[in-house]
Amino acid sequence: MNRLKKKYQTEIAPVFKKEFAIVNQMALPKIKKVVINVGVGQISSDKTALKKAADALAKLTGQKPSKRRAKKAISDFQIREGQVVGLKVTLRKKRMYHFLDKLFTIVLPRMRDFSGVSRQSFDHYANYTLGLSDQLIFPEVDYDKIDRVRGLEITIVTTTKEKKKALRLLELLGMPFTKEDKEDKSKDKGK
Repeated sequence: MNRLKKKYQTEIAPVFKKEFAIVNQMALPKIKKVVINVGVGQISSDKTALKKAADALAKLTGQKPSKRRAKKAISDFQIREGQVVGLKVTLRKKRMYHFLDKLFTIVLPRMRDFSGVSRQSFDHYANYTLGLSDQLIFPEVDYDKIDRVRGLEITIVTTTKEKKKALRLLELLGMPFTKEDKEDKSKDKGK
C-alpha cells in the first residue's frame, strides 16, 4: 500500500470525522483523480518534438499520455482543427497516490525560492490546479534528453464540493501551502 494512501486511511480520515462531524465513511472527502496537461503549442507539427514531450510526460507519470486535438481552427495562433495542441494524463488509484507523494515531498520543495503553493487556486468545484513552469524539477526527467523546457498543469480533483474541506484534505496530505496565506487568515479572524 502506498504511504500517502495509508496516511489517509489511518490519520486523515479520523481527523475529518472529528473536525467536520462526518459519520458516514463514504461521505469523507477523497482525491478522485489527478489530471496532468502539457501544451505543445507550435511544436505540434514536429513529430519528434511531440514524441519527446510524450516520453517525458510518460516518465513523470508512469502512464502513456493521450493527445488532445484542437476542436476548431484559430488563425491567430496558426492552429488548424484536429491539430494536436496538448498531451493529457489522468492518474487514479496507486499511480495517483505515488505521483502526489512525489509531488508533495520531493518536487515542490526542490523548486528554486519555493515558499509554498497558493491556497487560492481552487475552482468552484473545489478542485485544485497547480501550474509548473518546467518539468526539470522532476527527478525522472533527464536534462540531456529533453529538447525544450515545457510547463505543465496539474489538477487535483476531489470528491467534495466545499473548498474548506478540499483545502483541509490537501493540507493533511502534506501539500506545502504558503505561510503568508495562513497568517493573513489569522489576522482576518482577529478583526
